[in-house]
Parts: sequence; C-alpha cells; structure tokens
Amino acid sequence: FYYFEELCRIPHGSGNTKEVSDYLVQFAKDHDLKYVQDEMNNVVIYKPGTAGYENAPVVIIQGHMDMVCEKNPDVVHDFEKDPIKVIYDGDYIHADGTTLGADDGIAVAMAMALLDDENAVHPPLEVVITTDEEVGMLGAASLDATLIKGRKLLNIDSEEEGIFTV
Repeated sequence: FYYFEELCRIPHGSGNTKEVSDYLVQFAKDHDLKYVQDEMNNVVIYKPGTAGYENAPVVIIQGHMDMVCEKNPDVVHDFEKDPIKVIYDGDYIHADGTTLGADDGIAVAMAMALLDDENAVHPPLEVVITTDEEVGMLGAASLDATLIKGRKLLNIDSEEEGIFTV
C-alpha cells in the first residue's frame, strides 16, 4: 500500500498523467532500472530476471496510470491539483467523497512493489503502464510495440479480486 498511497498523492485523472508518469520514471532511475517514457506519457520499466531466470521468457506486467475522476456533489475537490484522501476502514479502503483511483492505481502499485522487491524471484520483467485507458485506451493504442519483447502478459486490471487476465 505504500506505493498506492504515494500514487494517491499525485493527481492522475485521464489527460492529466504527466506528473505520475514522471514519478514512475524517477522510480526507475532510483532503482537503476532501464525505462522508456513515450510522448503519450506511457512508461515501460525493464527489470532483468533474477539468478537462474535470466534467460527465462519475459513476462509483461501491465496496468494503467489514469483514474476516473468523480466526486460527491457536496465535496470540494480539484482533481487537477488535490491528492486523493485515502481512508482505512477495517479491511477496506476508500476515498473521502471521491473516487479512489484503485482502478488501476493498485496495479501500478503492485508492479512497483515487485520491481522494488530484491528478494522476489522472477523472469525478466517488462512493466507497461499506459495512460488514458479510462477514456478510450489512448495510451495503449499509441504504444510502440517494438518496446515490448515479452509474449506473456499479465493485465492487472480485473474487476474481481484474485483474477488476472493473461
């Protein structure tokens, strides 16, 4: 949840993804990971496989960085500038009168946690985080496919807990 909370501090509605895209680039730099940021602000981060898995098939972890921006009528919130106020309520989290951005911020946070985990055993990874999915898959449609070498993709954008689209 650390990375999810960090993402919630950065406004990232559809069409307003430059700051969160730059945050992902800085994350890659801070972790000495190769990355590409394209003109649509899509980000691809590459992590080599761990010992024994260096030559395993590449796995793509995919999500999107934009969120739907909706709020209750009585809530004062500027999605262009204000962070999302995360509320922990027992086993649940939600936002204070606005959408939370878990679609698909949680995928981005999970991918970041995996990239940050020095103990995780994994094949080479390509983490693909696209923009403007909520308004027509614009980032994915513009992504240069030559940036991607993997043939197996885990899309972490499901509506049901525990479900991955492969």
